[in-house]
Amino acid sequence: MSFKRDDALRVLIPHVAETDIVVAVYQSCFDWLVLNPRDLNYVAVGAMGQASSHGLGLALANPERRVIVLDGDGSLLMNLGSLVTVANAGVTNFYHFLSANRVYEVNGAHPLPGAETVDFAGIAAAAGYVGSRSISTLEGFSGQLPEIFAQPGPQFTGLEWSAGEDYPRDYHYIHSAEARSRFRQALARQSTD
Repeated sequence: MSFKRDDALRVLIPHVAETDIVVAVYQSCFDWLVLNPRDLNYVAVGAMGQASSHGLGLALANPERRVIVLDGDGSLLMNLGSLVTVANAGVTNFYHFLSANRVYEVNGAHPLPGAETVDFAGIAAAAGYVGSRSISTLEGFSGQLPEIFAQPGPQFTGLEWSAGEDYPRDYHYIHSAEARSRFRQALARQSTD
C-alpha cells in the first residue's frame, strides 16, 4: 500500500465545504476528528457497518448538502446490501470513500475475509453507483478528487491505503451527548441561514 490514511485525509480537507456533512466511522473517524474537527462531523462509530446507511438517511434528508462517508472495509463488509440501497435511492449528493486497508484495524488488525481478492469498487459498480473507482496512490487521489466531486453521486472511491500516524481513539467524545448535540445544532443553524 503506497499511501497513508492521514495524508489522504489532509488532501481531502480543502475539498470539504462548510455545509458538507461528513459521516466517519472507526479509525477514519478518530483521524478525521483530530485533523478536521467541525460541528457537521457525524460520528457513527458504535454502529459497525452502518456508515453508508446513516449517510444515505442524511443525504435524503439534506438534498442541498453533500454527504461524504468515510467508511471502513471491515465495516462495509457487514452491510454490503447498503450499496444497492444507496445506488437505487437516487441520491446525487452522496460521496462514499472506503478505507481499504484489508484489516479490522480498530479491533486488533485482524485480516478481512477475502482480504486479497475482494473488489469493493467492483461491488459498488455492480450495485449501481454512478461512479466507482479504486485509488492506490496519494497523487492519484489528489488528482481525481476535483473530478469525483464534480460528478453527481452516488460516487464510490476505494482507497488502498495503510494506517498513518496513530491518533487518539476518543471513545468518550464519539459516544457523548455533546457530539450529537453539536451536530444537531449545526444542522439546524445552517439550514435556517
